[in-house]
Amino acid sequence: MPLSKHRRRPRSTRAAAAVLLVLSPALFAVPAESSPLRTSASATGTHEAVRQELPESFQWSSTGPLISPQPGLNSVAAKDPSVVQDEDGTWHVFFTRVDTAGDWGLAHTGFEDWSQAADAKQTDLETASGIGTGYRAAPHAFYFAPKDEWYLVYQTGLPSFSTTTDPDDPTSWSAPRNFMDSMPDIVKENIGDGYWLDFYVICDDTDCYLFSADDNGHVYRSETTVAEFPGGFGNTQIVLSDTKNNLFEGGAVYRVEGTDTYLLIWEAIGSDGRRWYRSFTSQGLSGQWQPLADTEANPFARSNNVTFEGGNAWTRDISHGELIRTTRDQTMTLDPCNLQLLYQGMDPAAGGEYSQLPWRLGLATQTTDGC
Repeated sequence: MPLSKHRRRPRSTRAAAAVLLVLSPALFAVPAESSPLRTSASATGTHEAVRQELPESFQWSSTGPLISPQPGLNSVAAKDPSVVQDEDGTWHVFFTRVDTAGDWGLAHTGFEDWSQAADAKQTDLETASGIGTGYRAAPHAFYFAPKDEWYLVYQTGLPSFSTTTDPDDPTSWSAPRNFMDSMPDIVKENIGDGYWLDFYVICDDTDCYLFSADDNGHVYRSETTVAEFPGGFGNTQIVLSDTKNNLFEGGAVYRVEGTDTYLLIWEAIGSDGRRWYRSFTSQGLSGQWQPLADTEANPFARSNNVTFEGGNAWTRDISHGELIRTTRDQTMTLDPCNLQLLYQGMDPAAGGEYSQLPWRLGLATQTTDGC
């Protein structure tokens, strides 16, 4: 999300936010008997890796909005989700929240079953934890096994992170630290009128990589060793480039379970002005990224390959989201035959200033034949 669209304004209008939140989360509750999430045995450590290949085209079926900002959160939107399941089976969803004054921050909700998602308690991490006040957005959460510690990566203008040993306690997150103290030269030289944002970490056996966007058609990759993490990031390179709209923001990278293949998904702005996802694959995290499903006619996820429950197409944007992983750790592993995407969408009739758009979180399940 562009930093210019996240400028903090005076908080004098903060109290008005609750008035604008006319959509009750209860409207989007999912009955317990129709919980949309597929259960993966790997979440409890019992999954056996099976070699599967990614399809060349995708089809999805989506819920309606599952997570909306609750009135107590004082937010007009729930957006940019990161989702991870802990060892006890609790789902943790982190997302960006923004008030009517344009103050951007992070929020957390947790639940045992997705039927509980709409009503589960939401915590503003700005006021509840060491993350504190200031511009914070676009979270990415994972467990870093080598240090037995949980990380929450987010943007503050620079790539930042907080840590905890107890993700069940949203008050326990530490104060922000930066992966880097300044923007790398290669980003400065290519960013144009864009913004350095949407930071995402993934590691293999020896190295950790920080992927990022610039809202100007470039995908960047920085690296460090697993032993040095979270320090030592450098050697920033451009690994993909295209037009501004074709490689915009909202990227994520995953290891395909049972293979040496990695999947990169990246948000684009379509010819209709709506957000959608392209995809690429690589053999190894330092390999060359090759197109997979990357066109509007054959997208990874777009309005033309997503159907909606009850035929209610509540959004035409399939925007900034995260695939549900089969592991909680830094390898970001997923099952290619059990893909689900927690994403942000909004009422197609909504408009106005970017920070005030009413984003909500929905869950799309892969229905592609072949697995």
